[in-house]
Amino acid sequence: MKIDFNNTENAFISKSNADLNKAYVLFKTIASPQIVRMGAQMLNLALKIHFPINWAVKPTIYQHFVGGESIQSSNAAIRKLEKYNVKAILDYSVEGKEEEEDIQLAFEETLRAIKNAGQDPNIPFAVFKPTAMGGSLVLEKASLGTAMTPTEQKEESQFRARVHELCKTAYESNIPILIDAEHSWYQNIIDEVTNAEMALFNKEKAIVFNTFQMYRHDRLAFLDQSYKMALAGNYFLGAKFVRGAYMEIERERAARKGYNDPIQPDKETTDKDYNAALKYCLERIDRISIFNGTHNEFSTQYMIDEMEKLELAKNDHRCWFSQLYGMSDHISFNVSKTGYNVAKYLPYGPVKHVMPYLLRRAEENTSAQGQSGRELSFIMIEKHRRNKH
Repeated sequence: MKIDFNNTENAFISKSNADLNKAYVLFKTIASPQIVRMGAQMLNLALKIHFPINWAVKPTIYQHFVGGESIQSSNAAIRKLEKYNVKAILDYSVEGKEEEEDIQLAFEETLRAIKNAGQDPNIPFAVFKPTAMGGSLVLEKASLGTAMTPTEQKEESQFRARVHELCKTAYESNIPILIDAEHSWYQNIIDEVTNAEMALFNKEKAIVFNTFQMYRHDRLAFLDQSYKMALAGNYFLGAKFVRGAYMEIERERAARKGYNDPIQPDKETTDKDYNAALKYCLERIDRISIFNGTHNEFSTQYMIDEMEKLELAKNDHRCWFSQLYGMSDHISFNVSKTGYNVAKYLPYGPVKHVMPYLLRRAEENTSAQGQSGRELSFIMIEKHRRNKH
């Protein structure tokens, strides 16, 4: 089945004319690199001096990309998506915290989100960022195999214990849990811990999912290795795929520290490996569950075509498509309309804590050739269509 990604009536069915106009103004604004750069500087300054920013941020960029400040206040967005057969994945998007107290709060909130998902049929997954569960220095040292102090060793043990408790709670709640990927210098410990949790909790089906950032040139080989480990350990592999989020930082750090750049040489190679990973998993669907986290129309259609070749049901519980809330509705709503499993990543959290996430969304939308240009063109087409009617 060929998806009509240009069907803007389906894409924006959940948006009123007022919503559409607000989205138009937002994407028009963040399409400008100068405005985004200046806005980011002002927001960072405001956060530093504790200047109140909720009044400016909440009705604009926050409302578009975030579900709410809490699980409860995100419920309206979840119910709205539900009307159109689009699921929601609540993502507590507080990051970059290093204090033990903040880490513990993030852990407790994630536990609440898992248990809430177990009670809401429109939330099919839980998710967390590993760097929210442990200090960055300890994760880096553990990944690189660097010697640690007794205090750091204790912190590493606490990180492992927190991840285990989250996965155990997901298993008991019968909710698959996505463990997000991080910068390459943290990833080894995350891969190791995730594989250990899969071996424990994925005996009957995929509950724990690892995330493969396919802009890394070693991830296709690591996928094959992960599958072979699952076979040897007699468990199911949960595989979430994304292209990747930290390319410039990864390249700059590799050059500065003098190690091999972990990133693919170009986008074409990333795309090739991404689609090869989807095909690899679909051909082993009896052992692998797939979470296709993409804003790319080709990779979406490719997976649909491959599913059809293998005569898999559209709503096969092992095959999912996902996009971020507030972006790529032309993919999410058109794919869900045809009966495939679609879930929106729905961030939530207090405004000041979600700012790093929002600034990333703004920065990745600054190029006219990129996301904002695409979003704007679809919004303009839909506005024109509605005006004609």
